[in-house]
Amino acid sequence: MATKYKGYMGKMLDIDLTTGKIGEYQVSDTDRELFLGGRYLSTKILWDVLKPGIDPLSEENVLVVMTSPLTGSGGPCTSRYDISAKSPQTGAIGHSNSGGNFGMNLKRAGWDGMLVRGKAKKPVFIEVVDDKVEIKPADKIWGMDTQESQKAMLGENKKAGSMAIGPAGENLVKFAAVVSQERCHGRTGMGAVMGSKNLKGMTARGTRTVPIHEPEKFKETIKKWIKMLQNHPATGDIAPKLGTAFSLIPLSVRNTLPTKNFSVGTYDKAYNISGELLAEKHLVKNFGCISCPIRCGRVVNINGHEVKGPEYEILCLMGSNILVDDIKAIIDWNYEIDLLGMDTISMGTILGFAAELNEKGLWKNGLEWGKKEAFTKAIRDTAYRKGIGNDLAEGVRFLSKKYGGEDFAPHAKGLEFPAYEPRGTVAQALGYATSSRGACHLDSGYGVYMEVTGPATMNQHQYRGKHPWTILTQNLMATISAGGNCLFTGWTFYPGPAYKLPGKPLLSKIVNGIMSNIGGIIALTIKLPPWALPIHVPFLLPHSKALKEATGMKIDFGRWIRIGDRGYNMERLFNLREGINKNHDKLAKRFTDVPLLPGNKKTVVRMDKLLPRYYKLRGWDKDGIPKKRTLKKLKLDFVDRSLIEKTAAAGVTAGMNKN
Repeated sequence: MATKYKGYMGKMLDIDLTTGKIGEYQVSDTDRELFLGGRYLSTKILWDVLKPGIDPLSEENVLVVMTSPLTGSGGPCTSRYDISAKSPQTGAIGHSNSGGNFGMNLKRAGWDGMLVRGKAKKPVFIEVVDDKVEIKPADKIWGMDTQESQKAMLGENKKAGSMAIGPAGENLVKFAAVVSQERCHGRTGMGAVMGSKNLKGMTARGTRTVPIHEPEKFKETIKKWIKMLQNHPATGDIAPKLGTAFSLIPLSVRNTLPTKNFSVGTYDKAYNISGELLAEKHLVKNFGCISCPIRCGRVVNINGHEVKGPEYEILCLMGSNILVDDIKAIIDWNYEIDLLGMDTISMGTILGFAAELNEKGLWKNGLEWGKKEAFTKAIRDTAYRKGIGNDLAEGVRFLSKKYGGEDFAPHAKGLEFPAYEPRGTVAQALGYATSSRGACHLDSGYGVYMEVTGPATMNQHQYRGKHPWTILTQNLMATISAGGNCLFTGWTFYPGPAYKLPGKPLLSKIVNGIMSNIGGIIALTIKLPPWALPIHVPFLLPHSKALKEATGMKIDFGRWIRIGDRGYNMERLFNLREGINKNHDKLAKRFTDVPLLPGNKKTVVRMDKLLPRYYKLRGWDKDGIPKKRTLKKLKLDFVDRSLIEKTAAAGVTAGMNKN
């Protein structure tokens, strides 16, 4: 089905690996209007094509690769694309967004995305060259790492886009990643879904250009947008200098740096694993995804080869979290984990949890704090499911059920914590518990930026105003992604002058007070109908204006916000249909009952206080189910709410992972 909107190519591939049939999947313009693209449109498609309760690693699961309207448009940070399926790691909606070059090339080949169904009898990869689509044998590639695989699939066609799994995906490691160039779809185990289908990877090359509705206006908007990103303190200075690791030392100072399996929030050797030390001693140069003016990526040297360097998450989770202060070791681990095709966040958190299990005598696995050799072996054994690696490959939730330690297991809905101690940031904790895909710093709304690392921060332990801010930022960040931009373009939400506040304590205190007390205004913004905000805010968030000019959709700031709310509710409905209910919106007792700072009762997370407020503002009932009027307001009333109530009440469906 073609589309009346620009910014889209109007076609989606539908590939059945079992039969070898290659066709097209029809997407309506109504769904484009309601969900834009990326994770949101993918969730709607999965809702339509998946039977509830299927095993995520069965051939019944469907992998959706999806671009967005701004992907490949020339806009800033628009090489992004999404991979979604039912997650083998959580049993919930699984989605993972990445840069790299595959999504842009797929779109230039004339395809907005693809569905991959079934399972090939033998290893294969998919090759797309404009309208020519082939399923090719990958027997000789099977077993190769992510970089070797991409090179082998591309052959002489070096300009094509590519993505591939490594040994971890082949061995169905639950947190296996998909790698495009050196950028990773890390979270929720999409690499395992590909491995279960005997799908080694994909390549794409195209000669088309993305159509734009108002090309001259769009060019002018993009020009101003790029200039704004280059001149903004966050995206033009901090991110290029230190990358995502700019926050490591401030987090340690504010007791929010996960240390020794999230048992404490500060690390006395934080500088030894910091972004500052990385920049001083190991950085070769910056790099960025295609069309990115921010260039936050790190390039380091390993044995004479220039490779992608570690970001904040692994510096912490393979550093302070396992009590290793050797940044060179972390650089090596980061590279190896990417080659093996695993999520660095999950890997680091799992190793920290396993080390505490060992320390407490619950599982004698040989992993001891700070012992690098044992961790190196465990990483490799995990990818190949050897020895203790076979259990590590299942993740924290599985380990806690098998060996004990559920009270201190750092996960939500089965997805391991990223590198932010939840007791040090209330909004982040609330986001972990309510995030559709489980514990995720981005799907949570990145509350830590409002409370600890941003220029204007709220009290990190108070509850006032946190649920409206969490909902707003969850919606905004997801809509940025669905539109096709990197989430770092949202950093301009804070005006540039705000970055001078930390040097002015009194003014900073005043701003803190304002942010903490405007929860009612934020809540009103969330509740307002779209027509009440018929504006764009290009000086802070140019996204809605760019989307209007690119697509020709009737879209403004109000409608853009509403898309975020709708998409988040769609993901919630998917999870409820899978039996993932309010009982899964939780954190372990270490984080809700044990103070981060001994004797300070404020340094726990009272979910019993936070969740009811969050549910009410979302328009959900006490069981966390969207109300009928919420479904109608969001144009999701095609959902049979009575069925959702039954599956939610029943709890986990038969198809959800038993771990």
